[in-house]
Amino acid sequence: MTTDTGSELQRDHAGRLRHLLTLEGLSRDELTHLLDLAQFYVRVPGEVPARDQSLWGRTVANLFFEPSTRTRVSFELAAKRLGADVVNLDMQSSSRVKGETVLDTIYTLQAMLVDVFVMRDAEPGLPAYVAAHVAPHVSVVNAGEAHVSHPTQGLLDVLTIRQRKGDLGNLSVAIVGDLSHSRVARSTGRALLTLGVGELRLVSPASLMPDAHELAGASRHHSLVEGIKGADVVMALRIQYERMSAEDKLDATAFYREWGLSAENLKHAQPDAIVMHPGPMNRGVEITSDVADGPHSVIRQQVTNGVAVRMAVLSTIVRNVQERNVEAGRRAV
Repeated sequence: MTTDTGSELQRDHAGRLRHLLTLEGLSRDELTHLLDLAQFYVRVPGEVPARDQSLWGRTVANLFFEPSTRTRVSFELAAKRLGADVVNLDMQSSSRVKGETVLDTIYTLQAMLVDVFVMRDAEPGLPAYVAAHVAPHVSVVNAGEAHVSHPTQGLLDVLTIRQRKGDLGNLSVAIVGDLSHSRVARSTGRALLTLGVGELRLVSPASLMPDAHELAGASRHHSLVEGIKGADVVMALRIQYERMSAEDKLDATAFYREWGLSAENLKHAQPDAIVMHPGPMNRGVEITSDVADGPHSVIRQQVTNGVAVRMAVLSTIVRNVQERNVEAGRRAV
């Protein structure tokens, strides 16, 4: 299977976003449009959630081949709040365990008039592979692809930073932890660089640093204190044991001693720094509870923003497909 991330595949012939497979190749204007639309949908806990009917009559299928809480639930809520019917397919009880191919599963659901597939999988390239084979009126959204990409997480992270800190051009953002296995680091980092962040720092042990060609323009640091010194934003990432071989697995206690984000370590960042984490958290490993739950933390705000970002993405791609269908109908007359 190809490992193409789909930066070209995700557009239709007119250049409109038909799928969301990666943030690679999206312009600053396109990212800003999605962020602005997401901000329109944002509501704080206690308020009535934003709703409209932009997906009325459409069906969204959530296909998660890897575990998920935040992403799967927020996509379901996003689709329902836009008026869509939603199918959550439990892949462990689907015909895939009987040997059915992913494409046969997709074609079966497509025959049931599914319009959007939201996909998470451990296999690199699968969202782009599916996007290359679905019908012209169907869209695919990448909800987490191996270590490669997690575009909606990247968007919600940047939205959170923008809400709390304003102009990205004046900010220093440090991403700390297991970067080599992190799709979040790649997507959030790419969005920040495209939007002109003042400084992006990658902070991790050498063994967990991405390849040199990835996220060009970011500085690299092999000391936690050095990496977060004076930072405006500090994002902690968990160790992704599920993507490591047995011989590469790290000792959690040793990792915490050198790389755990504690209140003491956080003193090296700016006094008003915000702390982020995409979840799930391993408390006492990459982050302590007093930091995760403390006054600098915006982790729950990230979760809230996740629903709004996914509403923005779904409404945008469905609108673009509708525009394409209208144009195709005019040409056929």
